[in-house]
Amino acid sequence: MQFQISDKKLNKVIMDAKKLRETVGLEMTRKILQRFNEINSSPNFFHYVEYGLGKPHPLTCNLDKLYGISLNKNYRLVVEPLVEALDDDSLKECKIVDIKGVVDYHGRKYNWIIP
Repeated sequence: MQFQISDKKLNKVIMDAKKLRETVGLEMTRKILQRFNEINSSPNFFHYVEYGLGKPHPLTCNLDKLYGISLNKNYRLVVEPLVEALDDDSLKECKIVDIKGVVDYHGRKYNWIIP
């Protein structure tokens, strides 16, 4: 499976390890890169969800149709599976996810640290 980053500003931060480390710190940078490697090594998004690395889970409300993947206690990598629906059959066909950013969505506010 592959990932893409459609937001240009986000792409500049995430694809530059130095900028990423300056933005989120060393530990979070390591965890983000680990999740990218896990996504790349999965054959499809359904397999990634079933395997459970980072506890991927569908999001609701303003983040509907997106998935959160744990980075630490509070922050999640938010991705969008590029498929028509989020049913199991569609997720088995999903070969690309779009990275949306890193957020703490607990509580009443969304605290986006990337973008």
